[in-house]
Amino acid sequence: VQLQASGGGLAQAGGSLRLSCVASRRTFEFASMAWYRQAPGKERELVASITRGGTTNYADIVKGRFTISRDNAKNTMNLQMNTLKPEDTAVYYCAAKSIVTGPNYWGHGTLVTVSS
Repeated sequence: VQLQASGGGLAQAGGSLRLSCVASRRTFEFASMAWYRQAPGKERELVASITRGGTTNYADIVKGRFTISRDNAKNTMNLQMNTLKPEDTAVYYCAAKSIVTGPNYWGHGTLVTVSS
């Protein structure tokens, strides 16, 4: 399985970015998909996840600002990030699981930098 993340870049505080993750196989085959991020000097953390059925889950620090979605017709998962803050600066990774209890497949990260 290959996951290709894109859409990172430089944004100003209060701005928006949209990340996309294209999978090498049909996304509806994944039990869940998720976005993680890792800031310099910090551990990787879960940002948001979405199940095959569309149930979403968000880290408290992004609730109300980020929206995760999946487009099974395009084998794509997206993360709409609004009202960005400097503390959102990190490398963002997409991940997917074939089964809920299984390991993650990981894509290469995309860097998001938010300036104040």
